Amino acid sequence: MNFFLDSALLGLEYALLAVGVYITFRILNLPDLTVDGSFTFGMAVSTVLCAAAHPFAGLLAGALAGAAAGVVTGFLQTHCKIHPILAGILTMSGLYTVNITVLGGPNVSLLDAPKFFEVLGGKAPAVGLVTAVIVVLVTLFFQTVGGLCIRAAGSNEDMVRASSINTTAVRWAALALANALVALSGAILAQCQGFGDVGAGSGMIVIGLASVIIGEVICGRRGIVIGIVSAVLGSVVYRIIIALALRYNLMSANSLKLLSALIVAATLAVPAAAAAVRAGRERKENRVC
Repeated sequence: MNFFLDSALLGLEYALLAVGVYITFRILNLPDLTVDGSFTFGMAVSTVLCAAAHPFAGLLAGALAGAAAGVVTGFLQTHCKIHPILAGILTMSGLYTVNITVLGGPNVSLLDAPKFFEVLGGKAPAVGLVTAVIVVLVTLFFQTVGGLCIRAAGSNEDMVRASSINTTAVRWAALALANALVALSGAILAQCQGFGDVGAGSGMIVIGLASVIIGEVICGRRGIVIGIVSAVLGSVVYRIIIALALRYNLMSANSLKLLSALIVAATLAVPAAAAAVRAGRERKENRVC
């Protein structure tokens, strides 16, 4: 029982990462590779402030740091006219230097530092509470005018622009929000695991996508509320799957990112495969007729 609880707790620590990826990937319909850098940025800021005995300030500052990274990516996309994928790569690459500068080295231990969950009654209740509050706030935000503008821009940006809505501001806001959530996930993880590491963000975009897709397989794609909740659920299920695979020696720890990539690739290929099957059936029916 403890095995599943520990895996579920780890999934909750990564849940906001999945929600952030869901916002850019599903709502904004925009590939954002800033995630690997902003996750570590939030972790680095949280680690430094937690080591200075400011754990709650570490969470807040970590989220704000991620939002700033998202704004930089938005600026590169909108004002510099750089392709979204390349803009994310540039921000992610630049953040490596920023992160190692903030940490002051490859990693920093928080063994004796106060943690936010120590004040909130334990790791599991604290992580669950923070995740639940943030998920509720994000869900409510997407029911407001600002949230609806982001949703509309993801569906049809030209229509939004024709409605005299500032699409530049909308994109900046969406990227800032998504990366703030990703960075907050990194900030939470740093305090829960007891250290911050400059290489912790490697492959986070694939893990986030895998969590989103697993959640959609379980819950389907049925609106913004279900989508956000399914991202959280997908993060938990993903961690349980990984833990089971490691426990029963179905794969090595070095293969985790390969498994995540295969999950994402296979799931994203399903629509194309289904379309090919339908096309094949239609050709056969036409030949019979």
